Amino acid sequence: MGDIVNLRQARKQKARDEKLSAAEQNRALHGRSKAEKQRDRLIAEKAEKFVAGHRREPGDKGSQSVGPKSAPLFSDEPDA
Repeated sequence: MGDIVNLRQARKQKARDEKLSAAEQNRALHGRSKAEKQRDRLIAEKAEKFVAGHRREPGDKGSQSVGPKSAPLFSDEPDA
């Protein structure tokens, strides 16, 4: 025969276990020291500056597209 299980106690234990796992995840995400947060912020700022420095501006000569849409249109009419 199987073991007798009190469903009320099982539900409460399951809820406690879920709270503990959520708390562990929050500690991993938010439990960082000030130095770690500052280091991560500096790394993110450096990466943003790098990307911004290599971004092409719309007025640059090199930004003109090359392809069929940018080719001059030709007509069948002869030039006068």
